[in-house]
Amino acid sequence: MNSINKNAPVICSRKIVINAGSRKVWSVMTNINAWATWQTDISYAKLNGELQPGKAFDWKSKGAKIHSVLHTVEPYKQFGWSGVSFGVFAVHNWLLTEKDGQTEVLVEESMEGLLAKLFRRSFETNLTKGLTTWMELMKNECEK
Repeated sequence: MNSINKNAPVICSRKIVINAGSRKVWSVMTNINAWATWQTDISYAKLNGELQPGKAFDWKSKGAKIHSVLHTVEPYKQFGWSGVSFGVFAVHNWLLTEKDGQTEVLVEESMEGLLAKLFRRSFETNLTKGLTTWMELMKNECEK
C-alpha cells in the first residue's frame, strides 16, 4: 500500500467498527459508481474501468472535482488511491480488519501542496469532518 505522507501539512486518521463482515464493507466501499447514493458529500463518482491498481476514477465531493488513481486493491483488507484537486495532492487509504463478524475500518489521508500548507487548519478541520461523516454514512449503509 502507498503510505500517506507522514510529513504532509495535513494528516487525518479515523477508526470505526461496523457491525458487518469485511466482504459487505468491501462491497460498499469499493462500489465507487454507487458512492453518491449513500455518501451525501459526493454528488458524482465514476470508475473508469476495472477495480484494480492504476485505474482512475473521477468524482465530485462538496463541489470539488477530483481525479484519483487507485494504488491498492487488496480485497477485504486494503483499498487506497491518490488524487489531485486544486493543486492539492492527497493519498487516501482504508484498512479493514474483521473480528467476530464485525469490521474495524481505519482510514488515513494526507494532503500536500501550497493550498494545504497555507490553509492547514481549515483543511484539517474539513478533512476531519469529511472523513468522520464518510465513516458514519458507510457504517449506516453496511448495517442496513
